[in-house]
Amino acid sequence: MTQRVVIVGLGYVGLPLAQGAARAGLTVTGLDLSTAVVEGLNAGRSHVDDLSDADIAEMIAAGFTATSDPAALAQADVAVVCVPTPLSADGGPDLAAVTSAVKAVAVHLHPGQLVVLESTTYPGTTDEVVRPLLEAGGLLAGTDFHLAFSPERIDPGNPRYGMKNTPKVVGGQTPGCTDAAAAFYGRFVDTVVPARGTREAEMAKLLENTYRHVNIALVNEMARFCHELGIDLWDAIACAATKPFGFQAFYPGPGVGGHCIPIDPNYLSYKVRADLGYPFRFVELAQEINAAMPSYVVQRIQRLLNDDGKPVKGSTVLLLGVTYKRDIADQRESPAKPLAAQLEELGARVIFHDPHVATWTVAGKWVERADDLDAALGDADVSVLLQDHSQYDLPAMAAKARRMLDTRGAVEAGSATRL
Repeated sequence: MTQRVVIVGLGYVGLPLAQGAARAGLTVTGLDLSTAVVEGLNAGRSHVDDLSDADIAEMIAAGFTATSDPAALAQADVAVVCVPTPLSADGGPDLAAVTSAVKAVAVHLHPGQLVVLESTTYPGTTDEVVRPLLEAGGLLAGTDFHLAFSPERIDPGNPRYGMKNTPKVVGGQTPGCTDAAAAFYGRFVDTVVPARGTREAEMAKLLENTYRHVNIALVNEMARFCHELGIDLWDAIACAATKPFGFQAFYPGPGVGGHCIPIDPNYLSYKVRADLGYPFRFVELAQEINAAMPSYVVQRIQRLLNDDGKPVKGSTVLLLGVTYKRDIADQRESPAKPLAAQLEELGARVIFHDPHVATWTVAGKWVERADDLDAALGDADVSVLLQDHSQYDLPAMAAKARRMLDTRGAVEAGSATRL
């Protein structure tokens, strides 16, 4: 039987999911509020890094369509919510997009339907927020319809792991709900991992990203004192990584970016404080350390300029790579933005280069792009490697730069100043 699937939210999570379901022979409709996204997809244009225009054409040939009309949910056997969950002004989770999407699903909810939330949030959201909205019309989760949470694990730009070969965790409101969700994902994901329930599935996602958040904060703090002690931390990490057990390498950088690491652990910290009244100290300390890294990089730039007898004010600083991750165009939560803003506040002339970014704004202002990279490296007082994109010829760039600060440990030791 061909299942009819509606995926709500066609961003970095929803669109790869739609691709996987379409390839498995399911009838897939994508629902998104953005008319530009919908029109672009229906015209065969991709707006995310991991899918090309050819991928969208393949999906359309398999029957995929995009729409902004929630009425499409009326015919859905499966509805999957993949909308953003940013932080609110007070640092807590902003579930406005989730509640709006779930309310749209609720209007068209019918017996036998499977509803899955993939948007990352705090443990208890599926049961405490989503379920009551869906049950308001009289149908009961686990009895009349199936309800589950399945954390997204999309890693933009990862050439090895994608939708099909990344294990999929699913946790249902009831065991029957888990079975229904597992059967759905099992049609296009190699390995499905059942969780005990929705809260366990929600916690699994937060545990994954909190683990990374805390360990990145560890090496970021080590980078600061290793510099003062004259220790090459990257060499130390390389040596430690030769141990075949008990160690996983994490690396320092100018800060953390993307939607997951800077955002997701805060959901857990919020839940602990709100429900239990005490802090999740590891997360809050990690957030403090990682959020301070752009300021630390600015300090290091100031020191390099001072060594040359130059003030920050009036100096030209070239930022190399302004995306949050290597070899993608995604700029969400990139530490390059607060770094650039601080440099401009100090009076520096900030320019940027990124092979994946044609235009870039910071605090609503356009930043000058260096179209001639070689000339910009020679002219800038300091060049700062923020993202070591594979397109960069790092040895040649380091040789051309007056001064280079390498925040990624990617340039050969001695050819640039490491973070």
